[in-house]
Amino acid sequence: MGITEDLADALAKDTIAVLGHFDDEEIIQDVARVIGAGSVTTQEAYLTAARVRLSEKRGRDYLIRRVEEAKLGKAASAPPPSPEDDIEY
Repeated sequence: MGITEDLADALAKDTIAVLGHFDDEEIIQDVARVIGAGSVTTQEAYLTAARVRLSEKRGRDYLIRRVEEAKLGKAASAPPPSPEDDIEY
């Protein structure tokens, strides 16, 4: 990746790491607005990195839950999330 993507990804990773300190994921949008005031290109890279990282986390959490349920002999507790469940940025 280039410097823009590297920096944006690092900031997205750091922002996601502190999400637990906030009631919602609005902090991602707040940071994006700050970035966008200086560089739309960096803002777009940041939002892409945040979406990719959050999507991967949701998929990994789902997979882990399904494996744990299978080990316990349980049926799936819920169907996989649909694209409509994703948070829009």
